Amino acid sequence: VVEFHLDGTIYPVEYKHGKRKKWINDDLQLAAQAMCLEEMTGGTIGRGAIYHASSRRRREVSFTDELRGAVKDAVWAIRKMLGRGELPAAVNDARCKECSLNQICQPEAAARRKLRELKASLFAIED
Repeated sequence: VVEFHLDGTIYPVEYKHGKRKKWINDDLQLAAQAMCLEEMTGGTIGRGAIYHASSRRRREVSFTDELRGAVKDAVWAIRKMLGRGELPAAVNDARCKECSLNQICQPEAAARRKLRELKASLFAIED
């Protein structure tokens, strides 16, 4: 959601279904959205919020130079991967449980495949 306040402030709000997370990915997503809005409007957006449905509370996020830099670094890394035709490996950690792409990514299957590869190379004789 994008709120347009009476004083002219543009305030992006990202809605999340789960509990408040400790990972930076939510903040990166919101900051990236703000940066896109800045490009579209020609303005500057200093902060936004993440609304957590489980607690029915907002957590305000300031779009610092460091956060904006992290967004640019992530975009650069993604473009580099796409240019090489690569996808990152599935991590299969606690984040996967509530991820909307879980059925597409199938991190458990990827982890099993990696384990089979490691087992197959365990006793390989090298020259």
